[in-house]
Amino acid sequence: MSYTLILSTCPDRASAEKIAGLLVEGRLAACVQRLPIESTYVWQGEIVHGTEVALLIKSKAERFHEVAAKIREHHAYELPEIISLPITNGLPDYLQWIDDCTK
Repeated sequence: MSYTLILSTCPDRASAEKIAGLLVEGRLAACVQRLPIESTYVWQGEIVHGTEVALLIKSKAERFHEVAAKIREHHAYELPEIISLPITNGLPDYLQWIDDCTK
């Protein structure tokens, strides 16, 4: 079994909570942590500075496309950040918990 940490950002707390709830309730993620962040990025040729809420989504690697589809379906951004980092190591019991929660 392989596991992943999926990163995304939302424009505000309410949308981040909605997406986190949908992912966990739908068993697409075992856990979604929300962190307030300050972002600087280029969008449509302009430099943007703003606040966002980062989502740290723990799931199985094979669920990535389902997670991405659910985020896109409910996301306010035209082009949301949705990237995946492999979890190469972890406490075996924690990884089993991810597996159990995403069946």
